[in-house]
Amino acid sequence: MVIDDVTAKAEMIYEARLQALLEPEHEDEFVAIESESGEYFPGKTMNDAAKAARVAYPGRLTHVMRVGHRAALHLGSHVQ
Repeated sequence: MVIDDVTAKAEMIYEARLQALLEPEHEDEFVAIESESGEYFPGKTMNDAAKAARVAYPGRLTHVMRVGHRAALHLGSHVQ
């Protein structure tokens, strides 16, 4: 499975099953989604979520998302 497929499937799983479940109590935390199984791994940090997914599925790609956001991280600068 290529990275774009993993991402697309994980985002579909998030929107269909996980968004309503996770956002009320875990907004701004992270979730790693293993797209083949649909299993998910929440964590307070991106590293926590990714590590839990790697332990459960060491040979598979997972997609990490920030709960309640379209992107896991916001990069750039703030101009005042």
